[in-house]
Amino acid sequence: MESTGPQSPAGLRTTPSWLLNQTASHAARLIGEGFAAHGLRGYHYRLLAALAEGGPASQADLGRRCGIDRSDVVAAINDLAGRGLVVRAPDPADRRRNVISLTDAGSDEADRMGETVERVQRDLLAPLSTDERDQLTRLLTRLLDHHTRH
Repeated sequence: MESTGPQSPAGLRTTPSWLLNQTASHAARLIGEGFAAHGLRGYHYRLLAALAEGGPASQADLGRRCGIDRSDVVAAINDLAGRGLVVRAPDPADRRRNVISLTDAGSDEADRMGETVERVQRDLLAPLSTDERDQLTRLLTRLLDHHTRH
């Protein structure tokens, strides 16, 4: 168990909250490195993936769907538009709103970033069998659902 942090007290190293936190930190580093290879960040992928999955949407709807603060959505959309990955156009039904759509390049980038996410998952979960990975995903989903119900 030395790889879980020998400087931490043994009683802490065996608590699920500590193990989840340490694993989440490692996962965040891996995914951050993977996205950095694309010159993008997690917010960018969340927005691209949401557009690929749900189609064009207003900036406000995208922010709500992705759980991203309004000002962060604007900055990320500006980054993506500057790279030609999305286009921003006035909503024909309400000219005060902008509708964000993926470009072909944005769709391709969303696919490439999705492949990066899959690779990171394989690397992160390498010591687990397929059944164990499925079980872990079910258990984590159940925990998250329980703690995020409103």
